[in-house]
Amino acid sequence: MFQPSLPRAIAGAAVLCLAVLSGGCDRASAPFGERAPTAPVAAVEQLVDDLRRNDLAAYARHAVPAPLHAQLATAWDEGRTVWPLTELPLDRQLGDFITALAAPGSERRLLAAYRTQFAGAHGELRTAATTLGLFATQYVNREGEYSSAERDHYTQLIRALSQWGQRAPLGDAAHARKAVPRLALAARATGLAGEGGLRRAGMVRSLQRLGPFFGQLRGVLRDYGLDFDTVLVHARITLAEQTGDRARVRIQYTLAGQPVDAYLLLERHQGRWYLSDLLRRARAEAAATPA
Repeated sequence: MFQPSLPRAIAGAAVLCLAVLSGGCDRASAPFGERAPTAPVAAVEQLVDDLRRNDLAAYARHAVPAPLHAQLATAWDEGRTVWPLTELPLDRQLGDFITALAAPGSERRLLAAYRTQFAGAHGELRTAATTLGLFATQYVNREGEYSSAERDHYTQLIRALSQWGQRAPLGDAAHARKAVPRLALAARATGLAGEGGLRRAGMVRSLQRLGPFFGQLRGVLRDYGLDFDTVLVHARITLAEQTGDRARVRIQYTLAGQPVDAYLLLERHQGRWYLSDLLRRARAEAAATPA
């Protein structure tokens, strides 16, 4: 059975938040037909605001045109994709991760495993953070699926995450005793545990239920010294250039004390702007065959 360790959960949550941000709730999602941003900067700001509010359903709706959104929802129902979760590392394991956390007595089992494997292992965990950072950088630079803009952005993110991992109290048992029950309770609240839970709920309902769970993950990360709320609130987004239906937007923020300065490529369809790399992968997911 899939057994998430606490350091793996924390690191996975960090990468998860960064992935949607670089692609980059308290109120209900508005339907299609709402006023669409008519400028590239406004489109990126809308996606960032969706993430700030943990509104993953709105993020998915704003990230792609309505016809493609409908195709992706059908592909989700047919078990061919879990987009936009496919933007995250280990997306196929997310259901097992939720199930393991939501299982009765998971707090006791996970904390026992943590004490055995990670409690007090500060040096080993710092070394692992450095190694994973090097491996992730090599992977991003080697894989052909990333654009040059994405490679530059992800490399900066990985560097900031790696340095955070070398300082974060991942081996501190007191932090673990607070984090594990919080994550387990949030996983149970999703109602998505069990084999096929995400598929049964469908794309929109799954994303609505996962929003509060990811909000709790962000809270746990904040306790470990990684404050995404500040990143999402204070990110500076400006227009670098626009030529017809193509644009380049600059995004600047500070993550774990490290400045990140990157560019996002956008394109316009029927008056609305979308992130080019995210749109390209979404189209591929809509056409995907069953895994």
